[in-house]
Amino acid sequence: MKVDDIHISGIGIATTDLVGVAEAVANGWYDADERTRSGLESVSVAGDIPAPDLAVEAARVALAQFGEPGEHVDALFHSSVHPQGPDGWSAQHYINRHTVRQSITSVEIRNGCIGFLTSLDLAICYLRSGAARRAALLTCADNFGTPTVDRWRASNLFVLADGGGAVVLSKRPGFARVLAIGSASDPELEVRHRGSEPLFPPGLTVGAKLNFRERTQYVRDLQSAGGMPTLVDFASVLADTVQRTLAEADTAIDDVARVVHDGFNGWAIRDMFLDPIGVEDKRGIWNFTRRVGHAGPLDQIRGLEYLWRQREVDVGDRVLMFSDAPGMEAACAVVEITDRP
Repeated sequence: MKVDDIHISGIGIATTDLVGVAEAVANGWYDADERTRSGLESVSVAGDIPAPDLAVEAARVALAQFGEPGEHVDALFHSSVHPQGPDGWSAQHYINRHTVRQSITSVEIRNGCIGFLTSLDLAICYLRSGAARRAALLTCADNFGTPTVDRWRASNLFVLADGGGAVVLSKRPGFARVLAIGSASDPELEVRHRGSEPLFPPGLTVGAKLNFRERTQYVRDLQSAGGMPTLVDFASVLADTVQRTLAEADTAIDDVARVVHDGFNGWAIRDMFLDPIGVEDKRGIWNFTRRVGHAGPLDQIRGLEYLWRQREVDVGDRVLMFSDAPGMEAACAVVEITDRP
């Protein structure tokens, strides 16, 4: 979708601690060989801070930069991948209450690691559908330090990190403008992240741990035994989505100054993200993500915030933000920097 009238007018990140991978190895949480292969230095960890409070902290920073009163915010979209609090409770309305405190549409988006980009897409549509609508608050937050998650061993592609982030999307100029956004899915691949686990009762409700390793290995073993056809390589879906969105943004891949990708392990970033779209390492943000790890949908917000706050991009530079998620679905957005911090 081509976009020409929506801007990012505020951005904020919650404060978290960093735990070094050397400490994790010393404590027996992380395998030494995995540490070497991953290239990671540390990951962000929030201790016992609830995820919604991380979102609130980040939102207050983004709203302060926006500089308009709370009544100028017409919707709130909150994205997460891990439980946020009491079952049946509404984290997004808690965030609303502790930030803008308005009687507005407040929605939780659960779409894996592309949750923020999905929220961005929906928020753009929401703002453009009504002339009187001015701005939307988009938040992301997760804290994986719960008994059902082993952040160091849940996957061989990444180490799960905690954090919170927020952006204010508005119709008035900010520090960046959105040029295009797009997504595509291949639902035949949903089995990759389901494996052999039963759908009922949900594993989390009976104390089962999150384990992507077992699920993906189950699918590989089933394919090797001829029990199911070989699944399509999702890299082509990701590359096609990026190419289509770049075309809608009237931007060539060579014109992209920097790329915001997920905070996966170093080899996975190259194999799954950069190589499929033909981008060299130096245009990615590995120098940042190797210090913070993979925080689900937050990766896109804090990657953009890092590039902008650290002045690694300047006015006129175009940034490609892209990710994929279980389902499987790819999403990306192209933004142009319009102001300095």
